[in-house]
Amino acid sequence: MDTTKDNQEVKTNNKERDYSQYFQSTYAPPSLKDAKKRGKEQVQILKDFSIPENLKNIGVGKKFYIRTYGCQMNEHDTEVMAGILNEMGYETTYSTEDADVILLNTCAIRENAENKVFGELGHLKHTKANNPNLLLGVCGCMSQEESVVNRILSTYPQVDMIFGTHNIHRLPQIIENALFSKEMVVEVWSKEGDIVENLPRKRKGNVKGWVNIMYGCDKFCTYCIVPYTRGKERSRYPQDIIEEVRQLAREGYKEVTLLGQNVNAYGKDFEDLEYGLGDLMDEIRKIDIPRLRFTTSHPRDFDDRLIEVLAKGGNIVDHVHLPVQHGNSDVLKLMARKYTREHYLELVNKIKAAMPNVALTTDIIVGFPNETEEQFQETLSLVKEVQYDAAYTFIYSPREGTPAAKMQDNVPMEVKRERLQRLNAMLNDISLEKNKAYVGKVVEVLVEGESKKNPDVLTGHTGSNKVVNFKAPKHLIGEIVKVQITDAKTWNLGGEWVEEKSEVVG
Repeated sequence: MDTTKDNQEVKTNNKERDYSQYFQSTYAPPSLKDAKKRGKEQVQILKDFSIPENLKNIGVGKKFYIRTYGCQMNEHDTEVMAGILNEMGYETTYSTEDADVILLNTCAIRENAENKVFGELGHLKHTKANNPNLLLGVCGCMSQEESVVNRILSTYPQVDMIFGTHNIHRLPQIIENALFSKEMVVEVWSKEGDIVENLPRKRKGNVKGWVNIMYGCDKFCTYCIVPYTRGKERSRYPQDIIEEVRQLAREGYKEVTLLGQNVNAYGKDFEDLEYGLGDLMDEIRKIDIPRLRFTTSHPRDFDDRLIEVLAKGGNIVDHVHLPVQHGNSDVLKLMARKYTREHYLELVNKIKAAMPNVALTTDIIVGFPNETEEQFQETLSLVKEVQYDAAYTFIYSPREGTPAAKMQDNVPMEVKRERLQRLNAMLNDISLEKNKAYVGKVVEVLVEGESKKNPDVLTGHTGSNKVVNFKAPKHLIGEIVKVQITDAKTWNLGGEWVEEKSEVVG
């Protein structure tokens, strides 16, 4: 059947048009105003996912390509979509030219990430022209933004389908609609998502596995779009998570990372049991998985019970990612982070006391509205006091619909860039000094593959999340091996593979 869209009525450049008729009739277009309303509606747990019989072979002889932008949660969503497409008969391809379905799994956290997606849509216009039967879809966090959906509808007629973060499990039906519809298929839910268990997954390799333990975020930091695009906090039940981790252990995975937009808030939405992240990790650490991680933390929800469990060590790694965002309490208040500089430093000291070898990493924003030089200096002094092993640093980027976007963005860009440069210089100096302390020591490295720069060199991470490059036989990929560190750089370590027994650190 010719699935070319011969009716281009929806694909118009009239930006004043009312697009609401093109959204699935039972749901409203994504609304940032509605998204902030955290209602009492019951979150459903759906355990009976299956591919409809008439769609199980619809992709036989066809290929799909997914490009993923953003965080580990998006990577995990891509694994689910790949699993669903595989069960529909589609095969993976790594070339857009060979694909029958292309999905862009998008990130909305920064303007630069959105610009990359729109640029890619422009490039794919030619791909679609050469292959009119190609299905091109936009999904992920950008799809939950009303302004983005309207922009795609008005400017990118080559797009065939748009769907959001709450309805990935409906991908088979969305594909079906796109194949046989003459109009762009838009199915974006503003209602809070449900929890769908037993979804198929196409994981990358069998070394490191991501396990969602919760969805959404209720913190509403003034600069962040995620609570609007991912919905309210919804925790999976412990037994479902534990069984998934056990299955990964049976399949030989060496490392599991527990995922959540605000992973420390896990369990706070339960009405029928008292159970938090510390309790969950205390159970999972007893499963035969060599390494256990979690991300991303919010300092406000990092409680003493979790610290108590982290201190037990074992397969719980000595690495905590603890975003601070800023070192000044007044700026933190403007950001609605709900903690002060003093509270954050007190938490850091608790963690360090419980985990003496902990590697701390963080996120920091420079140039937030009204940030003064004195306030920025407090960020530098906090970095100097905490001594982070590494950090993700960003220039503030306004996100439409967030409270911060209404603030006057009054820090000149040249000042923002200069402050970022000073911050990164300090962080790099600290990171290099910390890495130098590893020289001569033997560490355990989970070998993840070949170095991108040199196929003769293997690369992996220590438990403390240090990148280590070394030469060794390729059959060691997927194993945890001992490496003696011989060289320290700012962002990675170099070493030699050793087999003899030695005292091992981080």
